[in-house]
Amino acid sequence: QVQLVESGGTLVQAGGSLRLSCAASGRTVSAYIMGWFRQAPGKEREFVSAIRWSISSTYYADSVKGRFTISRDNAKNTVYLQMNTLKPEDTAVYYCASGPSSRPVTTMSSYDYWGQGTQVTVSS
Repeated sequence: QVQLVESGGTLVQAGGSLRLSCAASGRTVSAYIMGWFRQAPGKEREFVSAIRWSISSTYYADSVKGRFTISRDNAKNTVYLQMNTLKPEDTAVYYCASGPSSRPVTTMSSYDYWGQGTQVTVSS
């Protein structure tokens, strides 16, 4: 059974940094796409970033490009999201997801497993 467990979310001041982690079990992440999505109160879940392991490609939403960095640790079967220069509008529950590597990375339906989410709150 595939499990994705996020961690690292907390309250941080605007301009600060956080690193989220997503530990995967039951699936070797190198064979899949791993993505981060977020959902703010009253809003739809949106794509944040993804990594396509097989070709070492990374993808970012325009809103986080230049501030967020996705990375991986093959040995730990873990993907990270380094978030810098955080803004109040980054406040959301952040979800990790995994899906077959051939699918589009920005689409929620591409992912077949999701984590439970971790809350990130950025105060102004």
